[in-house]
Amino acid sequence: MGTDAHVIVVGGSPALAEHARGRIDRLETLWSRFLPESEVSRLNSAAGTFMEVSDETLLLLERALDGWRISAGAFDATMLDAVIAAGYDRTFDELASLEGHDTDAQAACRFASLRDGGGAPIEIRSTMACVREGAGFDSGGIGKGLAADLVVAELLERGARGACVNLGGDLRVAGQSPERDGWTVGIDHAWSETPVALVGVGNGAVATSTTLKRRWLAGGEWRHHLIDPRSGLPSDSDLNHVTVIAAEAWVAEVLAKAVLLNGSEFAFNIIGGTGAEALAVDDAGRVMASEGFAAYLGDAELPISVAC
Repeated sequence: MGTDAHVIVVGGSPALAEHARGRIDRLETLWSRFLPESEVSRLNSAAGTFMEVSDETLLLLERALDGWRISAGAFDATMLDAVIAAGYDRTFDELASLEGHDTDAQAACRFASLRDGGGAPIEIRSTMACVREGAGFDSGGIGKGLAADLVVAELLERGARGACVNLGGDLRVAGQSPERDGWTVGIDHAWSETPVALVGVGNGAVATSTTLKRRWLAGGEWRHHLIDPRSGLPSDSDLNHVTVIAAEAWVAEVLAKAVLLNGSEFAFNIIGGTGAEALAVDDAGRVMASEGFAAYLGDAELPISVAC
């Protein structure tokens, strides 16, 4: 999934950690757009045609549609053309090794999104799925969170007393922690040498979206991977970091992107009614949080700002 994986298993068989590794590798082979034989790549290549896919990929597509609904369209998994047009046309390790490369600026206008009125670009029929011709599905904004949810659930079903799966900072925890009193998660920001906050989570998920890490130089300009569905271009939001705490990691990942895209003026409107809480940092370094976020801080308080 183009990132590091960190797995903690409490109790159960020593083989559970290896099971987790195998499941993460399996989901990578199904969902990566950088692997030509993945189911996601084949769905995109066969756009307009139904094909049989695995239960895992069906669930991914269903959750992508759910994510669009709960985010009021701010999360859209059918933005692949716009992502590529922005320059994210290879793995980030390859991208980071380049000093800069040309992009097709006009291609950003050609994406087919879930906002379009011409029918849903993702269709599911029993065990078969289809990506509408002209659309491109990208699991990058939801896949890590969903993978963490699936693997943690499997570890508990197989006898673990507790588990944590962290995929590039999007993580799910459940059950007993190594300290037996809940899981403590540090929220890091690119401008701070120490965590902005330490949050305590008993059974839930934490996911972060930021414009400060996955960045590249293209056409003399810095670009990032967070595409705004309203424009088809990298977001110009005044927020550069959002962390969301939610019951499930796929939900936290979706909402982190939606909050960031909304900007500071209406930052937390989108999480109303979801049960999630969020922390955000704007381009001036100002730290803000939703009303219920303090419940995860214990006796600690958030800093007013982080140095930029």
